[in-house]
Amino acid sequence: MKMPLIGLLLAASVLAHAQPVLPDFNAATFTPMAPVTNPYFPLLDGLTRIFESTDGVERFEFTVLGTGPTILGVPTTVRRDRAFEEGLLVEDTFDFFAQDTAGNVWYFGEEVTNYEYDDEGKLVSTNTASSWRAGVNDAKPGFIMPADAASKIGFHYYQEFAPDDEALDEGTHHALLATFETSVQGYGNVLQVFETTAVEPDSRGFKYYAPGVGLVAEAEGLNPALQNPERTFELVKAVPEPSAAWLMSLGALAVGAAGVVRTRRRTAAQG
Repeated sequence: MKMPLIGLLLAASVLAHAQPVLPDFNAATFTPMAPVTNPYFPLLDGLTRIFESTDGVERFEFTVLGTGPTILGVPTTVRRDRAFEEGLLVEDTFDFFAQDTAGNVWYFGEEVTNYEYDDEGKLVSTNTASSWRAGVNDAKPGFIMPADAASKIGFHYYQEFAPDDEALDEGTHHALLATFETSVQGYGNVLQVFETTAVEPDSRGFKYYAPGVGLVAEAEGLNPALQNPERTFELVKAVPEPSAAWLMSLGALAVGAAGVVRTRRRTAAQG
């Protein structure tokens, strides 16, 4: 019998709020163009992974595109994240990652386009709120997935550190679940990561990562006891990217993120 996602939210105690670790980027070493192979955050193919909310209203899609811009001297891998509400594209994001020689996956920033619509579903405006980039406005990269993640339960770290852009997302390795089942598939040794941010302390969520797959489920809008999520998402399928139209978008990635205004993203971090 499959256990529903909500039944797997661990809330025996509220997580401690110790100061998160800011990873030491200066001590990290990178091999140019090394693939991102961390088992809990692999970026190895061009498939589009589709996640749907359990109420069917929202979905988001991840697509690994390949080589991204060089940031702080490190060539990155770019992943596209598109979010939809009731079929309308509301956010189109390019996230930048790189893996160091120790196996840590670093998050170097994101270029975001947000779309706003009127009540009739007509596009009325766009903006770049929530964009940030390491090295701009004194922003620093953080971990999106540490090496040997399954052995680091309790590790609390910055996923991004850009105070001037109000980007201060944090992750804490909450639990390692021997089994975890969505409505679509079962997984083993699933890492449960708690996410929040000092920018919005009441924003709480869990993400669930399966080895060899990456993100498989997400719960957003938890209460202070880490229960009763407002939204849950599950990985429902992975399909080939239908076109290479994204190449046109990559030309914009060389533009820096200086001067953008940050607002709350769809989740604590796009990981």
